[in-house]
Amino acid sequence: MIKGLFATHSIEAMPHVDAGEPVEGGAEGEVTLKRALTARHLVMLGIGAVIGAGIFAITGTAAAQFAGPALVISFIIAGFACALAGMCYAEFAAMLPVSGSAYSYSYATLGEVVAWFVGWSLVLEYLFAAATVAVAWSGYFGELLRTLSAATGLSMTLPAALSSAPFTFNEAGHLVTTGTLINLPAILIVAAISWLCYRGITQSATVNAIIVAIKVIVILLFLVVMFHFINTDFWHPFIPPNEGGSKFGWSGVYRGATLVFFAYIGFDAVSTAAGEAKNPQRDMPIGILGSLLICTVLYIAMAATMTGVAPFRMLNTPEPVATAISYVMSTAAGSGAASHILGVLKVLVVFAALAGLSSVVLVMLMGQPRIFYSMSRDGLMPRLLGVLHPKFRTPYIGTVIVGVIAATLAGLFPVDVLGDLVSMGTLLAFATVCIGVLVLRRTRPELPRSFRVPWPWLVCTLGAASCLFLFWQAFVVRWPLLLSWMILGFLIYGFYGYRHSKLRSQSP
Repeated sequence: MIKGLFATHSIEAMPHVDAGEPVEGGAEGEVTLKRALTARHLVMLGIGAVIGAGIFAITGTAAAQFAGPALVISFIIAGFACALAGMCYAEFAAMLPVSGSAYSYSYATLGEVVAWFVGWSLVLEYLFAAATVAVAWSGYFGELLRTLSAATGLSMTLPAALSSAPFTFNEAGHLVTTGTLINLPAILIVAAISWLCYRGITQSATVNAIIVAIKVIVILLFLVVMFHFINTDFWHPFIPPNEGGSKFGWSGVYRGATLVFFAYIGFDAVSTAAGEAKNPQRDMPIGILGSLLICTVLYIAMAATMTGVAPFRMLNTPEPVATAISYVMSTAAGSGAASHILGVLKVLVVFAALAGLSSVVLVMLMGQPRIFYSMSRDGLMPRLLGVLHPKFRTPYIGTVIVGVIAATLAGLFPVDVLGDLVSMGTLLAFATVCIGVLVLRRTRPELPRSFRVPWPWLVCTLGAASCLFLFWQAFVVRWPLLLSWMILGFLIYGFYGYRHSKLRSQSP
């Protein structure tokens, strides 16, 4: 039985184990992905997936509740851990150019039960990420309504009871009510994008590049304009004194690093595109590590600027970038022209956030049903989740299920709770990939590797240790939620996946 739990797919069989998009079938219904993406496309894909809720939402929560101005250090720590994991992803993606990401890598190196664990962690990552970004989208949508109301004199705002989460967790980790009813905009955006995913609407590389260009241009405009309003007094003390637990101090910096790690889930999305890269052996490392470098620099610059133009405690809103601009508009003395520029910048930020966050929700809601689809093809999940729509050729049942769950989570819970769970799922997947590189170096040293992790015993070990260290910071607080999720996952595997595994049924 133990041997069966750790059965691995052969490397040659890996193209049949993917979480890729269902496309036109080949012989016996097997799918093949069109290899059309270049290194530039992959870098843009990474930036498109990474630059989203991390900048437009999570930064405010991390600064206000945990790190203060030292959020810059939190991003450096998270970026360092992600760089180590990114090199491991690059080696795997270049060597095994399939679209299953960490799930496929684990199945080839560490065995079925570990692949299930990673796949279930990816479910946590994508499902809760969609809900988290939808909550952030709702915050910016509310800001847009307030801006339009001020410009037109009409009342277009939604009541707080219909635009914020009715549940949250207090400092003791207990679920408490907030007095509101539901976050209606978050539910509506998930429902709308789920319908698009059901219909088979996909995001082309060209459209993604346009959205990335819009987001990056607006971010750069924000940095240039806000530079003139930075008040260095807001950076003192740079590391606020600890107020108990992980609230500020160095423990808060580490805790903030865990939360902002949410920003880096896009690198998993880059690796899922390996099956569609023209030259994956060359382009995948460029796509993963290139987008990592660009995004980390932008995140650090945004963290320093936002905490330099407004008191960090004021940034604990679903739309912290717009909040920072509003604070400058209300306090900075200057000409009417300066006020007008700030007003235009705020509108641009809101529109860029809505467009960017919508694209991230789309990526997450497209990815999650395909993870279910992949696991279903391997027999680890019910066959129902692997059924494609006869007309739209989408995993429509999984899309509906994911949409309903994500909408429920987005409507009921705030961004910080959801962000923690996403980060934990991501960190577990990243740590497993780091370990998998070491295992495959030992078990299959003869495999050609166009990209090799330098000093693997050091880099892979540090990568896994860094990810697990950051994972522990959130686990201390959210352990009941994570353990409940993992217990549910292994119950599903024990009662269904283990019995229906196609790999085991093919074993002699």
